[in-house]
Amino acid sequence: MILISGIGNGDVKYHNTRHNAGYFGLEILKIALRYEGFRADYTFKYSKYDKSDIIRFKWGGGEEIILQKFLGFMNESGKYVKKLYDDSEADTLILFHDDLDIKLGEYKIQKGKSPHGHNGVNSVEESMGTKDFVRVRIGIENRGDRKIPGEKYVLERFTKEEMVILKEGLVGACEELLFSEMFEKWI
Repeated sequence: MILISGIGNGDVKYHNTRHNAGYFGLEILKIALRYEGFRADYTFKYSKYDKSDIIRFKWGGGEEIILQKFLGFMNESGKYVKKLYDDSEADTLILFHDDLDIKLGEYKIQKGKSPHGHNGVNSVEESMGTKDFVRVRIGIENRGDRKIPGEKYVLERFTKEEMVILKEGLVGACEELLFSEMFEKWI
C-alpha cells in the first residue's frame, strides 16, 4: 500500500498560496490515477480522526493507494502523516510539498534528501523517524528581483499565470511518478 501525502496549511485563508503546492499536486495526481484505471470516489472526504481529506484508490486485486491532504498547519503535519501511514499499514510514503529552492514549474522527485529548513518536511521526518521516503519537491520560486523573505513569499497567492506554469510542472511530476518502479506493477 502506498500513502501519498500532500502538505500545506489547511485554513481557508491560505487557499491558493504557494505553501499549498502539495495540495495542488494531489489534485493532479487524483486525475492521473483515475485515467490509469484506478477506482475511487472522485472527491476527497474529510476524516476527523486523521484531520485530513482522504481518497482511497483501488486496483483490481484490492491494492490501495491513499491520497492524504493534512488540513492542519504545515509544521504539525508529521504526526498525522505518521498516524495514517501506521493505521493503513502502508509500506511506501510519498510526500508532495512546495520548495523554494526550485524554480516555479519545475520539480524534483528524490528520496532521503534534506528538508532545507522546510518545517512541514521536518515534521514528517521527525514523526516518521526517517528521511527514507520519496519527496516530490514542487518548485514555487518566482520572486525575480523582488526582495521578499521566503516565509512571507510562501504565503502569497499564485497569480493566474503562475498557476498555469505550476500545473504544467505538476503534470510532469505526476507522469514521472506514475511511470516509476513504484507503480510498475499497475501501469
